[in-house]
Amino acid sequence: VADIEISDYVTKVLYRPFDYRYCFYHPSAVDRTRKEIVDNVVDRKNVSINLVRQTKMTSWQHVLASDIPVPAIGVEIKDGSTLFPLYLYPNSTTKKQVLLDGIVAETQAEYITGRRANLAPAFIEALSAKTGLAYVPDGVGDLANTWGPEDAFHYMYAIFHAPEYRSRYAAFLKMDFPRLPLTGDVALFRELCSLGARLVDIHLQRVKLEPKTGFPITGSGMVEKVRYTAPEHGEAGRVWINDTQYITGVPEEVWQFRIGGYQVCEKWLKDRKGRVLIYDDLMHYQQIVAALAETITLMSKIDGVINAHGGWPLGERAA
Repeated sequence: VADIEISDYVTKVLYRPFDYRYCFYHPSAVDRTRKEIVDNVVDRKNVSINLVRQTKMTSWQHVLASDIPVPAIGVEIKDGSTLFPLYLYPNSTTKKQVLLDGIVAETQAEYITGRRANLAPAFIEALSAKTGLAYVPDGVGDLANTWGPEDAFHYMYAIFHAPEYRSRYAAFLKMDFPRLPLTGDVALFRELCSLGARLVDIHLQRVKLEPKTGFPITGSGMVEKVRYTAPEHGEAGRVWINDTQYITGVPEEVWQFRIGGYQVCEKWLKDRKGRVLIYDDLMHYQQIVAALAETITLMSKIDGVINAHGGWPLGERAA
């Protein structure tokens, strides 16, 4: 380790939902590097979805997008989770695997010279057949005649955030990876792609949202004991970090919102117990609250769009 440049191995990771940390990503410090996965994410233009195979929790909300590495307990500390990158980038190992898998020659050439979508050929064929749209191998399609890998990712992300999907298939979601139902209704597919894309953008914090919280009381800024008091006096609720200081404007549904096994607003602050919150911390927390509030709104819209197109099971292609 003494002979390496340490800064070359410092990697930003999504430690917990909306909680970014830095990791010394080197075999001397990381027990299981999962290099075959991480190589597709670090310094790559990529996005991944983090899912659990099963959960002991009473409800399923175990899905999160990321464009950086995520630890095995990124969304659930008890059940663990799995990261699925949308694109795979070539290296000596994966080039060999492509050839062993017997992928068609055109795909081999594309994969060895650049990235390829991490989508099974059977899935590509099924979605194209359902929607009547032609597949483009990278990026997005126009959703009038074509669809691309990122459209599939956005559609999937919307479906997995649909409250009705989570309740309808609750028993199955506790036992195995979520299954993705396909629709032949192109208008529904298009709308879900749009809503899913917005969810991905806010979860990756690609957009700056309008803050609705405040931190009105001066003091030490030290996180000592985190607690929540319900809305009163026209406010949306307070998140206390010590006996005298609090963050205002946090709706109760946002405070209670969970991603995987973590109550996001509480977890982020509790992991900073004993630390003084600086300006950047408060600005980031504002964005967390805003992102979760919009997530709740978008989840309701996803259910509304599906219901407007005939509800569950998902509709066939419109005539």
